[in-house]
Amino acid sequence: MGVDALPILDCACASLRRAARAVTQRYEAALKESGLKPTQFTLLQALSRLGTSPQSALVKFLAIDATTLSRTLRPLADAGWIRAVDGTDARETRWELTPEGHRKVLQTRPAWRRAQQDLQGRLGKKKWTVLLEELATVAAVAQE
Repeated sequence: MGVDALPILDCACASLRRAARAVTQRYEAALKESGLKPTQFTLLQALSRLGTSPQSALVKFLAIDATTLSRTLRPLADAGWIRAVDGTDARETRWELTPEGHRKVLQTRPAWRRAQQDLQGRLGKKKWTVLLEELATVAAVAQE
């Protein structure tokens, strides 16, 4: 493919953050017309996948701290794409996609898919699959 790798960093955190910034920039460009940031689309997709979910489940699923999650939820709720719903435990906020949120996911998914396919094409299918598997493992190990 001819892509020169960046220098290897000695720190896993720095290496992952550098990769995350670069990948985020690609997704930001792809999602720009949708008006969504990659973090917001990730949250909408998580709710689409998980269904109505307690906020604590989203924290764990996305490996995000509760404060950052709350900041990401607020504009999505203000836009009418998600809503808080009553659960069995009044202490736990549960979130779900609204019909407008489902439409927003469907509307934005083609742009997201193009970004996915571009990266997968540049990396190759084998490296892409290994990357996703390894990142899931790294996240699980770091959460222990």
